[in-house]
Amino acid sequence: MKVVNQVNPSPGRMQEFFGGDEDGAFVMVNLLKFKDKAEYADGRETDLSGSEAYAIYGAAVEKCLADVGGKPRYAGPVTGLMLGEVEENWDMVALAEYPSLEAMRTMIMSPEYQKITMHRTAGLAGQLNIKTKIGGF
Repeated sequence: MKVVNQVNPSPGRMQEFFGGDEDGAFVMVNLLKFKDKAEYADGRETDLSGSEAYAIYGAAVEKCLADVGGKPRYAGPVTGLMLGEVEENWDMVALAEYPSLEAMRTMIMSPEYQKITMHRTAGLAGQLNIKTKIGGF
């Protein structure tokens, strides 16, 4: 299995993700890998670590989620791997629930969300986003 962490999806991947027939509530699993030191696109000097920059984003994204009927479900550091192999473990797992694909799209296009993404980008070395259907097996 090939694993590639990314910070932002390609336009094609976005179209594929949001263009699917499946809708309804889902939980997004975020496997996060942080930079050692935050790097802001505007070149600002900072003493923030990647995880600290991402924490600024994480605190602000809760309101963005609530505005579209979503909610944070869990966030915590990765502390070990019991099964399988990866070259390097992720730093954190975060779960966010959305009522629909349209709600997520509305959130990520909102001006409020766009204002906070600089902290996400500054802190992340890469991540995987995995959409999971609510309702189990």
